[in-house]
Amino acid sequence: MSQHVHRFVLTPLAFGLLVASAHATEPDTGDRFIFEARYRFEHVDPDNALENAEAQTLRTRIGYRTARVAGWSGLVELDNVSHLGAERFNSTRNGQTAYAAVADPDGTAFNQALIRYDHDNVAVILGRQRINLDNQRFIGGVGWRQNEQTFDAASVQFKPTEKIALWYSYVDQVQSVFGPDNDRANATNPAEYEGRSHLLNLQAKLSPALVVTAYQYRFELDNMAVTADAPLGTLSSITTGLRASGAMEAWSYALELARQTDAAGNPWALDSRYVLAELGYAIDKVQLRAGYEKLGAGRGTGDGNRAFQTPLGTKHAFQGWADQFLTTAADGIQDRYIGATTPLWGGQLQAWYHEFIADRGGADFGRESDLSYQHRLPWSPRLTALVKLARYRSDDATRTVDTYKAWLQLQYTY
Repeated sequence: MSQHVHRFVLTPLAFGLLVASAHATEPDTGDRFIFEARYRFEHVDPDNALENAEAQTLRTRIGYRTARVAGWSGLVELDNVSHLGAERFNSTRNGQTAYAAVADPDGTAFNQALIRYDHDNVAVILGRQRINLDNQRFIGGVGWRQNEQTFDAASVQFKPTEKIALWYSYVDQVQSVFGPDNDRANATNPAEYEGRSHLLNLQAKLSPALVVTAYQYRFELDNMAVTADAPLGTLSSITTGLRASGAMEAWSYALELARQTDAAGNPWALDSRYVLAELGYAIDKVQLRAGYEKLGAGRGTGDGNRAFQTPLGTKHAFQGWADQFLTTAADGIQDRYIGATTPLWGGQLQAWYHEFIADRGGADFGRESDLSYQHRLPWSPRLTALVKLARYRSDDATRTVDTYKAWLQLQYTY
């Protein structure tokens, strides 16, 4: 074990420190070296037959961003994820299926590798890239996991005015959080999502009180299935929606509607709805937020889970940090939530509470309480510490189980 860690963790770590030291003495030419190291301890305690998971992982990232020359620039990032100590967790790749899952498998891969061209109000990005659209509910990088989700894509951003922005991406392949080792891949967590997808997003900032976004995401996901017993391609879909958000003095809001239908040869007929209504209020530096989110049960006929799914979104940021609903249940789900964010002792404290019910039938799924505290350490402004807790209590043991999760994280960013 120690030899494994030395080969895959310490070597890039030492190299990154050398690179950072060299850059510190050079003039600022617009080029930038990238170095990050993120250690995480994750504990998972599910109330079922699985053993409690305890995972220690380290993600090391080194990279380089070039200066822009005649509109052209480039970026490359190399990530390594390694476990530290015993593997008392199921990474989805290590075969430790007696333990609860912590989806941070070992591996080394290019996180981003792209070239970019900027001219006036147009930007073109080619290669493996990070794509985060709106609040990342439908398209995002899943930045919480140690393996970030990135896209092999050709993207164009067009901003004819300061208030209008159009984004289009043609995606050939998605590098998932379960990569890069594909040896134990299956249809519910492959390392790479295969198939051609199109991402279209148009945003108009009409005023601080009204930002309107229209979007259509056409997913062709050939090697994926909504559940392990479903046919391949059942996550291929078209999601079309409209979002309005804004802020007025102490108040803020977001309203969103979307429809999801089948696409790209999906063997199942899909027709489901998405609804979001959220209201925020600021009291001094305390941010309060309450909301309602619905991922509807499918209207299509036939067996199988035809509910509204978000396969390329940053799902950890929604419906509780215990990640009990990464796949929407066949009866859909409604999430009523309330939360607060406030500065505390030089850091930031967050607290959230969720109640979940089925969209079809109204069965109680359960409730969840989440708490986190993040602080930039005073003796090193580049080092940030995070403590995070999630407690999910199930009201329907046939669907979910009581689950407790805890995290301790240290991240250094150069």
